[in-house]
Formats: sequence, structure tokens, C-alpha cells
Amino acid sequence: MDEFMQAAIDEARMGRAQGGIPIGSVLVRGGRLVARGHNKRVQENSAIKHGEMDCLTNAGRQRTYRDTMIYSTLMPCYMCAGTIVQFKIPKVVVGESRTFDGAREFMESHGVEVVDLDLQECVDMMNEFIAAEPALWNEDIME
Repeated sequence: MDEFMQAAIDEARMGRAQGGIPIGSVLVRGGRLVARGHNKRVQENSAIKHGEMDCLTNAGRQRTYRDTMIYSTLMPCYMCAGTIVQFKIPKVVVGESRTFDGAREFMESHGVEVVDLDLQECVDMMNEFIAAEPALWNEDIME
């Protein structure tokens, strides 16, 4: 498995171990990890601390994002996709979109390349979480 997707999966597992939602993300530039993060909505009582948002927060200010790519264990939602589009991140690599189809078309319509790896490990991780905590999952996706 790609080392960067593995890092995102590690972040997702860390978030779940903390009692949160298992979604992880990493930002990469030139083959080097710039930042990592995971969903912290539960841990920080935050409305917007999705995995991608935590990762980008941890990256701090960047001169540009046009030479980066972001990895996420789950297809980004519209909030995270909007940030990806706003920051002009050209490529998103996703672990899976079966449990949540997110905002793929939105990102692609704004020129973002989206690669869905459809990893069974990511699907299983989310399915286990959704089965264990359906109310928390529905809150996270605003259902």
C-alpha cells in the first residue's frame, strides 16, 4: 500500500482510538509528508474538524497548495471539498467512497483529479464504526 494512504489510515485509527470518527488525511508535497490529521469533531467538540480540515490546519500557512495532493481515507464532504477547491489542491487520493459518496463530482467539476482506491480496509473501518455508532455517524454527515 502507498505509504501516504497508510499514514492516513493510521490517523483514522488513532482518531477512533480517541473515541472519534475514523477518518484520516495527509497532505503531501514532492513525495514528502507535509501534515497529517484526523477527524476531531468529538475530541474537540468541533463542528468542522473533519480529517481534511485538521490536516490542513496542522499544515499551517503555505505559500501555495498547487503543488500538493491530499490523501483521505473517505471521500471528502462538500465542506472539505470546498476547501480543497479554494486552496487549488490539484489531486485527492481517497481510500473509499462506498460508505459515503461525498463531493467527487463537485471537485472534478473544479479541475481536481480524484482517485478512489476503493480499499477494503477503509470500507471495513467505516462499516464497523457506522454499525457501532450510527447516531454519531449521522451527526457527522448531518443526516
